[in-house]
Amino acid sequence: MERVLVIGCPGAGKTHFARALAAKTGLPLFHLDLLWHLPDKTTVSRPVFDARLAEILCQTRWILDGNYLRTLGRRLTCCDSVFLLDYPTSLCLAGAAGRVGQKRPDLPWVEEELDEEFKNWILDFPRDQLPEIYRLLAGCRGRVTVFHTREEADRWLAEH
Repeated sequence: MERVLVIGCPGAGKTHFARALAAKTGLPLFHLDLLWHLPDKTTVSRPVFDARLAEILCQTRWILDGNYLRTLGRRLTCCDSVFLLDYPTSLCLAGAAGRVGQKRPDLPWVEEELDEEFKNWILDFPRDQLPEIYRLLAGCRGRVTVFHTREEADRWLAEH
């Protein structure tokens, strides 16, 4: 396991899992949100994001934390392991709400609220993104591990 993707719905705990995995493996961890978002809450252009991502994908060892469906196919061709956190929507909403007001290592600002647009993104994730994620994973050459609960993910980390 040298090139790892950690994907799933916002609020699922991708960053928490990725940080724990990085601590266990010593693999360098990269947060896609930090490649995309700027501290003033704007974003870089797609070409800039893609160039930043390409620099990471060329490296021999990494963990990439983040979904970003637009680039998932490309990332899947480069990875050897994928962890999908496929958790209930209610858990993801609670996770996103629970981090409001907290400084995070994967975002260049502190979220002050769980805004309606982001909440709706989470609510729509199982319908709008999850089927495509599973379709892409079906063709993945790497090892895919799907967790349906945080307890499953924690148990996997404890056992490996």
